[in-house]
Amino acid sequence: MLSRQHKLLIMKIASLFSVVRGYNIPIIILAQYLSAIFILAPEKRALDILLDFNLFILVFASSITIASGYIINNFYDSRKDLINRPNKSMLDRLVSQKTKLTVYFSLNFIVALMAMFVSWRVFLFFSGYIFSIWFYSHKIKKYPIIGNLTAALLAVLPFFAILLYFYNKIPFEEIENYKRQLGVIFAHASFLFLLLLIREMIKDLENLKGDLVNNYKTIPIVYGEEISKKTITVLTILTVLPVYVLIEIYDVGYMDIYFYSCLIILIFFLLYLWRSTTKAQFLLLHNVLKFLIVAGVFCIVLINPSVLWHGKRLLMMV
Repeated sequence: MLSRQHKLLIMKIASLFSVVRGYNIPIIILAQYLSAIFILAPEKRALDILLDFNLFILVFASSITIASGYIINNFYDSRKDLINRPNKSMLDRLVSQKTKLTVYFSLNFIVALMAMFVSWRVFLFFSGYIFSIWFYSHKIKKYPIIGNLTAALLAVLPFFAILLYFYNKIPFEEIENYKRQLGVIFAHASFLFLLLLIREMIKDLENLKGDLVNNYKTIPIVYGEEISKKTITVLTILTVLPVYVLIEIYDVGYMDIYFYSCLIILIFFLLYLWRSTTKAQFLLLHNVLKFLIVAGVFCIVLINPSVLWHGKRLLMMV
């Protein structure tokens, strides 16, 4: 039997895991590696990408930065979350605010050391990224539109760091040769950005009560629920553009199955959105978007499934 002290320690570890949203970190790491292999640098061997130590540092550093971002976001949102997510908030409060800040600064210090190991440019990027997350959590997220845009942008920024890692050594005069590949990359990024932006706006509808009490100026509070739904509808319709580009103009292999499925799901998403009035209904819509985003990570392999088969054969030969 565990002693009371050991049980408390386990609960505090679970609390910290909840604060940093530890369940998201493996997905973020997987998303970055799959993006690098299938989207950002498809001309490179998958094994070379997996064994690239500098890339590993970049992926690991961005994951830690995002985890620290969850901490500082939780730190500033503790009162709001007590209203919007009472069960999760009670678990998160097992770790003191002082401990959260200690872990936050420790993680950022580790990121700085890792970034300096790669290059001063990487150090500057992560320094700016850490500051941007803090500034968003402290100030920007309380304002309509710009708060939503910033949240979505910060979520996709690590992928652009990896993009720059692969493309910064290409001479400017040779960029034209990569025009098609860059088109695929930015179309994927646009689709992901729109999904994330829609998700942020659904969260505003879901968290209306807590935002109102804590004086957050979100779109549904400032402009009303109907304007918020109309904005979400327009953004959802706009997802057709990057999907069209990826399916009709560029070749994304079997991943077109994912994009077609997304469009069908998003039609039902919009129909349900206009019928939704309660927190539970908006939470369901939020979870649908989370499912599409996570499913998109795993479906990246559909661009070229043969990579998995060759990887399997290579492992069996070892």
